[in-house]
Formats: sequence, C-alpha cells, structure tokens
Amino acid sequence: MSARAAGALIVLCGAIFLEGIDVAMLNIALPAIRADLGLSTTTLSAVVSAYVLGYAGFMLLGGRAADIFGKKRVFLTALAVFLAFSGLGGLASEGWMLLLARFVTGAASAFMTPAGLALITANFPEGPQRNRAVMIYASTASAGFSLGLVAGGLLAAIDWRWVFFAPVVLAAILLAVGPRLITDRNAGTVHGKFDISGAIALTGAMLLAAFGVTRLEHPGEGTEWTIAVFAASAVLWLAFILIERASSAPLVRLGILRSGALIRANLGALLFAGSFFGFQFIASLYLQELLGWTPMQTSLALMAIGIDAVVAPILTPRLVDRFGNVRVILAGFLLALACYGLFLRMGFDWTYAAMFPSMLLLGLAFALGYGPLTIVATDGIAEDEHGLASGLVNTAIQFGAALGLSGVSAIGAYMLGDAVSPEARLESLRVALLVPLLAAALGALVMATGLHGRDGSRREAVA
Repeated sequence: MSARAAGALIVLCGAIFLEGIDVAMLNIALPAIRADLGLSTTTLSAVVSAYVLGYAGFMLLGGRAADIFGKKRVFLTALAVFLAFSGLGGLASEGWMLLLARFVTGAASAFMTPAGLALITANFPEGPQRNRAVMIYASTASAGFSLGLVAGGLLAAIDWRWVFFAPVVLAAILLAVGPRLITDRNAGTVHGKFDISGAIALTGAMLLAAFGVTRLEHPGEGTEWTIAVFAASAVLWLAFILIERASSAPLVRLGILRSGALIRANLGALLFAGSFFGFQFIASLYLQELLGWTPMQTSLALMAIGIDAVVAPILTPRLVDRFGNVRVILAGFLLALACYGLFLRMGFDWTYAAMFPSMLLLGLAFALGYGPLTIVATDGIAEDEHGLASGLVNTAIQFGAALGLSGVSAIGAYMLGDAVSPEARLESLRVALLVPLLAAALGALVMATGLHGRDGSRREAVA
C-alpha cells in the first residue's frame, strides 16, 4: 500500500469512526440533554429517531449521488454539512434546534457513508488489498461506536454539548487533509441524469417507513395513524418502482437486484444489525435499571464487544481467503446466536464475569459478519454502481437497527403490561431477547442458502 493510499484510508476510516462515535456518544448523553433543555420523553426519543430518519431516508439517494456527481465531491460536501449541523446541535437551546441538527446530520451521513465505502473501491484494486482495506474500514466503524460509549460518558460528565463539539473538531481535521489524499477516477465531471421524481418517491417512502417503525415502539398509541403511515409508504414504494421502470436514467437500476450475493448481503445486514442493536438496548436496560449500574459502568461493560476492532483486520481476511465470505458470515451469525442464547440466563445475581462470554462472542460475531457482508454487497457489481450497492447495504443496516430496537421495545412493553416489579421487568427483557435470537437464526438461514452456489468471495455477475 502506497503512502498516499494509506493516507486516503486514514481519512475514510476517520469519517466512519466519526459516525460511530457520534451515534454512541449521543445515546449516553441523553439524560443530561433532557435535564438541561427540559425535553419531554417524546421529544427526547425523537432526537434519536430524527437521525435514523435522515440516515435511512436519504441513504440510497446518497449512494446514487456518489455515482453521478463523483464520490470524492459528495464525500467532502457531506462531511462539511455534518460538521456544520453537529455544531448546531452543540449550540441548541431548544428542542426543535436539536431535532433539526440530528435530522440533517443523519442525512449528511447518508451521503457520506456510501461515498466513503465506494472510495475504498476507487483507491484500492479488487482483491486482497481491497478486502483488507474494507476490513480495516469496517472495524474502525465498530471501534468508533465502542469508544464512543466511553467518550460519551466522559464528555457528558463535563458538558453534554461537547458530545456535539468533539465531532466538529475531528471533521475539521478530516476536511483539511482529505482533498489532498483522496483520489476518485470519476472526479471532475458530472455524468448521467438525476432521477428527481424517483428520488422524491424513494426518499418519501423511506422516511415514512422509518417513521412508521419508530411508532412501533408504542404499538398501543395511535394505531390508525401508524397503519396510515405504512400505507402511505407502500403507495410511494409502488410509485417508485413504476417510475424506475419507465425512467431512462433510474435512481436504482432494478436489474441490480438480480444479484444473489447482493440480496443475501442486504438481508443478512438487516438481520445482523437488528439483532445487534436490539441486544444492546436490552443489555443497557438490564444493567442500568435492574442491576443499578451507572452509565459509565455500562459503557465499560459493553466495551468488550469492541474486540472486533482488533480481530477484524487481523483474523477475518485470513478466514475469508481460506473459507470465503459466505462461510465466515455464517460463522458470525452462529456466534451471535450463541451470545443471545447465553444471555437468556440473566438474573439479579449476575456478575460481569457471567455476562462477559456473551459480550466477547458478540464482538467476535461482529468481526466475522460486518466486513464480509460489506464485501459481498459490492462484489461483482460494476464500479459505476458501487455507490448504489453501498447505499443499499447501509440502508439495510439502518432499517435493521430500527426494526430490532422497535421489536424488542414492543415485545418488552407488551410482556410487562402494567406490572412494575423487578421480577416482571426481568422476565419481559428475557422474552424481548427472543427478537435478536430469532433475527440471528434467520440470518444464518439466509447465508446458508449461499453455501451451494458461488461463494461471496468470488465475483458474481449481475444480469
């Protein structure tokens, strides 16, 4: 790897690290934000969901924009927007300012993430070097999330506004060095047409679908409105498909979905993210509300999952070279399944030594699953559609996270009912844990369907 390529990788990894710590730090700082701004529970929840809505709703549009306008241009522009609105979040004095900042920051991430992943393919040739770069990139994302848990606790103890200002400093550094280090063979000219009608229909469908998912966290409230939101999303999805079929320059070339590897990667990413984020939500509630741990203690407990930052770049590429992507991803799902199964034994007398094997297994599962899923999503896809393929898999991750969180919330609330005893709350968390367990099992089945065909490590033609 040349010095320039290494520098480009550092910048791209810095951006995905930035996204990881941004999400994790906010989760830890929410109580301090509510105490300072006097936000209601509904508004506080909306601060989290606003980011997901912006991210998921604009992800595919961001991937296509990278293909049309140039990956480097879109990446740097989105990074600048991320910097500006993260700063606005730190200056927020009212709830609406925070909601606006989080929504636009999520939208900026939706453009920055697929462009960044596509730039990996533009700066590294296909094969072992690109696979290693993707592994480092993926492990950096998870390391950012793990370290963000601790950083969020430390910064929130000083002032929650630093949770927003710290990413501003890092983004400014990346913007200063990025233009000199990143290369893009398609930079300099705008090519192709922009399917604006398809973009509006798709973004609207994604936003409404994501909003509907967040409403499922409280299934008994406003059922009619929730159904109406999903119905409107379905109408826009249908409109999008019709628009794309008739368009001469579609936002999403529907033929890309004929790739079996791409479909498996997206379903696998959705189920893996759903199980991971659902489990983390349950573990956080269990540690803090039932065992009485502080947020910092909870953060340090979850840090064991960050072992993937060490394992992924060292071990995973070797396993992929020997066994192929599909088998490695399947092993990741099986480890996750073991993690959730072991955690079903949680009780009031549990020590960290008892739960540590689950945290370690989940970290190993993430190391084996995340990077190879990303490789399979773009493997065999034409280079001018790598941004689209990256957008698809990142959309699957975001929607999977939203589905997992809303699923465990809905099941847990249903099982708890009006009960308030610690025993009832523990039992509701155990039942809710079946959602990540089922998602991991389904993910393993999805990946197993690829064992008898072409392995994800080899190129798969797209009809």
